[in-house]
Amino acid sequence: MGTANGNKGLILPPYFAAMSDEAIDSAAKPFPAQALLPWLVGAAVYGLLLTLGPRLLNDPDSYSHVAVGSWILAHGSLPTSDLFSFSMHGAPWIAFEWLSEVIYAAVYALSGWGGTVTLASAMIALALGLQMHVLLRKLPPMPALLIVVAAIVLLAPHMLARPHVLTLPVMVIWTAALVDCMDRRAPPPYWALPLLVLWANLHGSVVLGLGLIGPAVLEQVLAETRNEWPRVLMRWLPFTALAIAACCLTPYGAETLLMPFTTLGLGRGLNWIQEWRPQDFSHVSAFELLLLAGLLGLSRGVRLPAVRVLVVLGLLHFALAQARNIDLLAMLAPLYLAAPLARQFGAATRDDAAGPARGLKLAVLAVMIAATALAQVRDMRPDRRNTPETAIAAAGLANAGPVLNDYTFGGYLIFAGIPTFIDGRGELFGGPFIERYNLDVSLADLNDFLRLLDQYKIEATLLQPSTPAVALLDRLPDWQRVYGDDVAVVHKRLAAPKH
Repeated sequence: MGTANGNKGLILPPYFAAMSDEAIDSAAKPFPAQALLPWLVGAAVYGLLLTLGPRLLNDPDSYSHVAVGSWILAHGSLPTSDLFSFSMHGAPWIAFEWLSEVIYAAVYALSGWGGTVTLASAMIALALGLQMHVLLRKLPPMPALLIVVAAIVLLAPHMLARPHVLTLPVMVIWTAALVDCMDRRAPPPYWALPLLVLWANLHGSVVLGLGLIGPAVLEQVLAETRNEWPRVLMRWLPFTALAIAACCLTPYGAETLLMPFTTLGLGRGLNWIQEWRPQDFSHVSAFELLLLAGLLGLSRGVRLPAVRVLVVLGLLHFALAQARNIDLLAMLAPLYLAAPLARQFGAATRDDAAGPARGLKLAVLAVMIAATALAQVRDMRPDRRNTPETAIAAAGLANAGPVLNDYTFGGYLIFAGIPTFIDGRGELFGGPFIERYNLDVSLADLNDFLRLLDQYKIEATLLQPSTPAVALLDRLPDWQRVYGDDVAVVHKRLAAPKH
């Protein structure tokens, strides 16, 4: 059922049906006590992440991001070809997350792994605090808090010291600016364009930010009569052109904008990388429970504008297709749903019992500073399962020649200055290479595994103990196990490779 304010498809209670978007925004402006809630959410998340500490270093690529950033700082330039592997050495490659890597490297140089954990924790907490701030403009505190808690649960598996967490605050601010234009039918937010420049240099997902302009334009077009469509389109056309230009303001030009398409082009190779696999519903997960809860909530008569339905469905598709994209659903979908939910269940209300909010903010800030100081004295290191340091030292792999390494050890090898056979840079190695590697070390094709050892003149292997290839190497006459522990097993070739 349509309404007087043009929000087609919404079923509204009588009071909210008479309210314009501007009236809802006015009623929803945060007052001091509500303004404190984002600080409390951010502080709680920050403290929790600092307490968890090393869990943010569970990803093997944390090593390689610091290493690449250190190389950039040391050389004062950006790589345009592979410098860190022997299997693809010299092949075209760009450090499309260069700014994030430089920031991580600089922080690591100043305060070690404790500093990288603190930085990642601060950015995640800031993003969730910003999300809470935006939601409170539309919703009462309790619904807003429940939504943010759900976002925290969904985001939890990917709270890692990696470039994507540095983009989360930028992503929230940019999306909130576009959604605000949709809610108020306002002109394009030109002030937000510098965010795209920052985003483009921090992470390759900036193409998503560019894509989110489309729904903002479409919803404004559909809210107008047909003869007004050209006016709306012409209002957004210069903004879109500038946004595209902003995304290309990187040392690599437009290449970073195209990087997600290169990654998605890995095809079946993505199935071997855990974070790129589809969601697994073979067991009950937090994602499934929250998804069902969300569907149940929307079944209570909530109807959304068609464009927002498409946006949320798109984010849900990304989250289902690749597990890593659940971050997008957690952080962005609530921003698109806030105003429709406010009209359905109630908008934010004035809180006159504000109290000394400014003093409380300072107290929260003081606690966060103290937590930061305490975190720096903890011994934080990446997960030992991704750190074959002992095996490398005991077997002398630094000078052993080409090493066939486990995929999860690639980040540490880059960090240690040892050329990799494979690592987390899927866009460099390509789908066929990744698939061949995984099939070979799992002995799905035993003969090809033997050919691979000779083709790349492998002199040593560094694999996880559970890898099927380890058992084969134990039995091959030309190979000898020289070291083994619960992290890694090392074999060395006894005879020269055949040519």
